[in-house]
Amino acid sequence: MSSPDAVVRRWFEEVWNKRRESVIDEMMPADAITHGLGPQPLRGNTAFKPFFHSFSQAFTDLKVDVLRTVTQGDIVATHIHATGRHSGPGMGTPTNKVVAFDGMIIARVRGEQIVEGWNCIDFLTMYQQMGWVAAPVQAL
Repeated sequence: MSSPDAVVRRWFEEVWNKRRESVIDEMMPADAITHGLGPQPLRGNTAFKPFFHSFSQAFTDLKVDVLRTVTQGDIVATHIHATGRHSGPGMGTPTNKVVAFDGMIIARVRGEQIVEGWNCIDFLTMYQQMGWVAAPVQAL
């Protein structure tokens, strides 16, 4: 059996970097809960897939690097850095802008699966880089 840290690292590599949708079904059970990717928690692998599809189509070259993890029992806190170009239609009209943003994800692991996740991802920075949201004026 893999360590919780190894399970989370595999998730980011297989699901996000290699775009292996089948791994979602393998690593996320039907009763999983995902917080922070919309106004309501996503329940199960079926509810997660539209988010995965949209993001993967929008950023066809998305790369997620796991910068560090901290594990306590079955909980893994993960600091990620993501880069990509908004070149596909998954999130509106492509802007062709390059984005780079960070995120903090806490995952609860059971066996080889992620059963609950709390996502705090800097989508504001991503939206600013895409030109969807104006950056605040900085004082001199």
